[in-house]
Amino acid sequence: MRPPRGRAQPVARRPPPPPRLPAEPPPEIAARILLRTDAVLVLDKPAGLPVHAGPRGGASLEDWLPQLAFGKKRVPQPAHRLDTDTAGCLVLGRTQPALAELGALFAAGRAEKTYWAVVKGAGPAEAQGRIDLPLRKTSSAARGWRIEPHPEGQPATTLWRVLGRGPGLCWLELRPRTGRTHQLRVHCATLGFPILGDPFYGTPAPGGLHLLARAIKLPLLPPVMAKAPVPAAMRPAFAACGWQAEA
Repeated sequence: MRPPRGRAQPVARRPPPPPRLPAEPPPEIAARILLRTDAVLVLDKPAGLPVHAGPRGGASLEDWLPQLAFGKKRVPQPAHRLDTDTAGCLVLGRTQPALAELGALFAAGRAEKTYWAVVKGAGPAEAQGRIDLPLRKTSSAARGWRIEPHPEGQPATTLWRVLGRGPGLCWLELRPRTGRTHQLRVHCATLGFPILGDPFYGTPAPGGLHLLARAIKLPLLPPVMAKAPVPAAMRPAFAACGWQAEA
Protein backbone atom coordinates (compact mmCIF):
# COMPACT_ATOMS: atom_id res chain seq x y z
CA MET A 1 0.00 0.00 0.00
CA ARG A 2 1.34 3.38 -0.97
CA PRO A 3 1.37 6.15 1.66
CA PRO A 4 -1.12 8.98 1.10
CA ARG A 5 0.20 11.72 -1.12
CA GLY A 6 1.28 14.97 0.45
CA ARG A 7 2.17 13.49 3.87
CA ALA A 8 5.82 13.60 4.84
CA GLN A 9 7.23 10.31 5.99
CA PRO A 10 9.59 10.11 8.97
CA VAL A 11 13.20 9.58 8.03
CA ALA A 12 15.15 7.11 10.11
CA ARG A 13 18.21 8.77 11.55
CA ARG A 14 21.26 7.02 12.82
CA PRO A 15 22.38 7.94 16.33
CA PRO A 16 25.49 10.13 16.37
CA PRO A 17 28.73 8.19 16.85
CA PRO A 18 30.20 8.27 20.36
CA PRO A 19 32.89 10.89 20.88
CA ARG A 20 36.37 9.67 20.09
CA LEU A 21 38.51 9.42 23.19
CA PRO A 22 41.99 10.95 23.01
CA ALA A 23 44.80 8.58 22.14
CA GLU A 24 47.10 10.20 24.71
CA PRO A 25 46.36 12.20 27.89
CA PRO A 26 47.73 15.72 28.30
CA PRO A 27 51.26 15.95 29.73
CA GLU A 28 50.19 17.05 33.23
CA ILE A 29 48.07 13.90 33.60
CA ALA A 30 50.44 11.57 31.74
CA ALA A 31 53.20 12.52 34.19
CA ARG A 32 51.15 10.97 37.01
CA ILE A 33 50.84 7.53 35.41
CA LEU A 34 52.97 5.13 37.45
CA LEU A 35 52.17 1.95 35.52
CA ARG A 36 50.06 0.94 32.53
CA THR A 37 49.20 -2.49 31.17
CA ASP A 38 46.42 -3.50 28.82
CA ALA A 39 44.16 -4.17 31.80
CA VAL A 40 45.44 -2.03 34.69
CA LEU A 41 46.52 1.54 35.23
CA VAL A 42 48.12 2.87 38.43
CA LEU A 43 47.91 6.60 38.94
CA ASP A 44 49.69 8.95 41.35
CA LYS A 45 46.62 10.77 42.67
CA PRO A 46 47.37 14.26 44.00
CA ALA A 47 46.27 15.18 47.52
CA GLY A 48 43.10 17.27 47.60
CA LEU A 49 41.52 15.65 44.53
CA PRO A 50 38.50 13.46 45.36
CA VAL A 51 38.18 10.22 43.41
CA HIS A 52 34.45 10.71 42.81
CA ALA A 53 32.44 13.87 42.20
CA GLY A 54 30.57 15.02 45.29
CA PRO A 55 26.96 16.26 45.53
CA ARG A 56 28.20 19.86 45.44
CA GLY A 57 30.20 19.33 42.27
CA GLY A 58 33.76 20.49 41.86
CA ALA A 59 36.81 18.86 40.32
CA SER A 60 37.38 15.14 40.83
CA LEU A 61 39.34 12.28 39.32
CA GLU A 62 36.27 11.45 37.25
CA ASP A 63 37.11 14.50 35.11
CA TRP A 64 40.39 12.78 34.15
CA LEU A 65 39.02 9.37 33.22
CA PRO A 66 38.19 10.02 29.54
CA GLN A 67 41.73 11.35 29.09
CA LEU A 68 43.15 8.13 30.55
CA ALA A 69 41.42 5.79 28.10
CA PHE A 70 44.32 5.76 25.60
CA GLY A 71 41.88 5.25 22.75
CA LYS A 72 39.89 2.42 24.38
CA LYS A 73 36.11 2.56 24.09
CA ARG A 74 35.77 2.10 27.84
CA VAL A 75 37.21 4.65 30.25
CA PRO A 76 39.14 3.21 33.23
CA GLN A 77 37.43 3.04 36.61
CA PRO A 78 38.88 3.13 40.16
CA ALA A 79 39.14 -0.33 41.75
CA HIS A 80 39.30 0.93 45.36
CA ARG A 81 38.94 4.04 47.52
CA LEU A 82 41.53 6.66 48.39
CA ASP A 83 40.71 9.60 50.67
CA THR A 84 40.56 13.04 49.10
CA ASP A 85 43.39 14.25 51.36
CA THR A 86 45.62 11.23 50.61
CA ALA A 87 48.12 11.24 47.75
CA GLY A 88 49.68 8.31 45.92
CA CYS A 89 48.88 4.98 44.28
CA LEU A 90 45.37 4.55 42.94
CA VAL A 91 44.54 1.45 40.86
CA LEU A 92 42.12 1.62 37.94
CA GLY A 93 40.75 -1.18 35.79
CA ARG A 94 40.86 -0.58 32.04
CA THR A 95 38.41 -3.36 31.11
CA GLN A 96 35.31 -4.79 32.77
CA PRO A 97 36.93 -8.19 33.50
CA ALA A 98 40.00 -6.46 34.94
CA LEU A 99 37.86 -4.21 37.14
CA ALA A 100 35.95 -7.24 38.46
CA GLU A 101 39.21 -9.10 39.21
CA LEU A 102 40.71 -6.07 40.93
CA GLY A 103 37.58 -5.53 43.00
CA ALA A 104 37.75 -9.13 44.20
CA LEU A 105 41.42 -8.74 45.17
CA PHE A 106 40.77 -5.62 47.23
CA ALA A 107 37.65 -7.11 48.83
CA ALA A 108 39.58 -10.22 49.85
CA GLY A 109 42.47 -8.19 51.30
CA ARG A 110 44.93 -9.63 48.76
CA ALA A 111 46.09 -6.23 47.51
CA GLU A 112 49.27 -5.34 49.39
CA LYS A 113 49.11 -1.62 50.23
CA THR A 114 51.96 0.30 51.84
CA TYR A 115 51.55 3.83 53.18
CA TRP A 116 54.06 6.35 54.47
CA ALA A 117 53.05 8.90 57.10
CA VAL A 118 54.71 11.57 59.19
CA VAL A 119 53.06 11.71 62.61
CA LYS A 120 53.27 14.35 65.31
CA GLY A 121 55.24 13.70 68.48
CA ALA A 122 57.80 11.04 69.27
CA GLY A 123 55.64 8.31 67.79
CA PRO A 124 55.57 4.77 69.15
CA ALA A 125 58.35 3.69 71.49
CA GLU A 126 58.81 0.34 69.77
CA ALA A 127 60.32 -0.19 66.32
CA GLN A 128 57.29 -2.00 64.92
CA GLY A 129 53.94 -3.34 65.97
CA ARG A 130 50.30 -4.04 65.22
CA ILE A 131 47.11 -2.09 65.91
CA ASP A 132 43.84 -4.00 66.33
CA LEU A 133 41.14 -1.42 66.98
CA PRO A 134 37.52 -1.78 65.75
CA LEU A 135 36.07 1.32 64.08
CA ARG A 136 32.61 2.66 63.45
CA LYS A 137 31.09 5.71 61.79
CA THR A 138 29.31 8.30 63.92
CA SER A 139 27.72 11.66 63.17
CA SER A 140 26.28 14.66 64.96
CA ALA A 141 24.79 17.97 63.96
CA ALA A 142 27.66 19.84 65.57
CA ARG A 143 30.64 17.88 64.21
CA GLY A 144 29.30 16.05 61.15
CA TRP A 145 30.43 12.49 60.47
CA ARG A 146 33.59 10.96 61.86
CA ILE A 147 35.14 7.56 62.46
CA GLU A 148 35.71 6.50 66.05
CA PRO A 149 37.10 3.47 67.89
CA HIS A 150 34.34 1.33 69.35
CA PRO A 151 34.17 -2.27 70.63
CA GLU A 152 31.12 -2.90 68.44
CA GLY A 153 32.69 -1.41 65.32
CA GLN A 154 34.10 -3.27 62.33
CA PRO A 155 37.43 -5.06 62.89
CA ALA A 156 40.38 -2.94 61.73
CA THR A 157 44.05 -3.97 61.73
CA THR A 158 47.16 -1.96 60.84
CA LEU A 159 50.78 -3.08 60.86
CA TRP A 160 53.32 -0.32 61.46
CA ARG A 161 57.09 0.17 61.39
CA VAL A 162 59.22 3.18 62.32
CA LEU A 163 61.36 4.36 59.38
CA GLY A 164 62.82 7.50 60.95
CA ARG A 165 62.48 10.14 63.63
CA GLY A 166 62.96 13.89 63.76
CA PRO A 167 62.33 16.80 66.15
CA GLY A 168 58.75 16.29 67.30
CA LEU A 169 58.00 14.03 64.31
CA CYS A 170 58.11 10.35 63.39
CA TRP A 171 58.09 8.68 59.96
CA LEU A 172 56.00 5.50 59.83
CA GLU A 173 55.38 2.76 57.33
CA LEU A 174 51.72 1.67 57.64
CA ARG A 175 50.32 -1.51 56.13
CA PRO A 176 46.56 -1.84 56.58
CA ARG A 177 45.17 -5.36 56.71
CA THR A 178 41.61 -4.05 56.46
CA GLY A 179 40.21 -1.17 54.44
CA ARG A 180 38.05 0.87 56.80
CA THR A 181 37.34 4.53 56.11
CA HIS A 182 40.00 6.77 57.74
CA GLN A 183 41.52 3.66 59.34
CA LEU A 184 45.14 4.83 59.38
CA ARG A 185 44.24 8.31 60.52
CA VAL A 186 42.10 7.13 63.43
CA HIS A 187 44.49 4.37 64.50
CA CYS A 188 47.42 6.79 64.68
CA ALA A 189 45.45 9.52 66.43
CA THR A 190 43.98 7.13 69.00
CA LEU A 191 47.44 5.88 69.96
CA GLY A 192 48.58 9.45 70.59
CA PHE A 193 50.47 10.30 67.40
CA PRO A 194 48.06 11.89 64.87
CA ILE A 195 49.21 12.19 61.28
CA LEU A 196 50.72 15.59 60.59
CA GLY A 197 48.22 17.97 59.02
CA ASP A 198 45.15 15.80 59.62
CA PRO A 199 42.18 18.21 59.75
CA PHE A 200 39.80 15.53 61.09
CA TYR A 201 41.69 13.87 63.92
CA GLY A 202 44.62 16.23 64.49
CA THR A 203 45.37 19.80 63.45
CA PRO A 204 45.96 21.32 60.01
CA ALA A 205 49.57 22.01 59.03
CA PRO A 206 51.50 23.37 56.04
CA GLY A 207 51.73 20.70 53.38
CA GLY A 208 48.35 19.22 54.27
CA LEU A 209 47.82 15.65 55.39
CA HIS A 210 51.19 13.86 55.40
CA LEU A 211 49.83 10.50 54.30
CA LEU A 212 51.07 8.87 51.09
CA ALA A 213 49.83 5.69 49.45
CA ARG A 214 53.45 4.82 48.78
CA ALA A 215 53.24 1.44 47.05
CA ILE A 216 50.82 -1.16 45.74
CA LYS A 217 51.40 -4.81 44.88
CA LEU A 218 48.74 -6.94 43.20
CA PRO A 219 48.95 -10.75 42.75
CA LEU A 220 47.98 -10.72 39.08
CA LEU A 221 49.61 -12.58 36.18
CA PRO A 222 52.07 -11.01 35.77
CA PRO A 223 52.18 -9.26 39.19
CA VAL A 224 51.54 -5.51 39.27
CA MET A 225 53.79 -3.33 41.40
CA ALA A 226 54.00 0.46 41.54
CA LYS A 227 55.51 3.12 43.81
CA ALA A 228 54.52 6.78 44.20
CA PRO A 229 57.04 9.57 44.86
CA VAL A 230 56.85 11.80 47.93
CA PRO A 231 54.94 14.98 46.95
CA ALA A 232 56.85 18.25 47.14
CA ALA A 233 54.61 19.62 49.92
CA MET A 234 55.47 16.65 52.19
CA ARG A 235 59.21 16.51 51.55
CA PRO A 236 60.36 18.91 54.32
CA ALA A 237 58.66 16.84 57.04
CA PHE A 238 59.87 13.51 55.63
CA ALA A 239 63.39 14.91 55.25
CA ALA A 240 63.34 16.05 58.90
CA CYS A 241 62.83 12.37 59.80
CA GLY A 242 65.74 11.15 57.69
CA TRP A 243 64.10 10.60 54.30
CA GLN A 244 66.33 11.28 51.31
CA ALA A 245 65.01 12.03 47.84
CA GLU A 246 65.33 9.23 45.35
CA ALA A 247 67.93 9.77 42.63
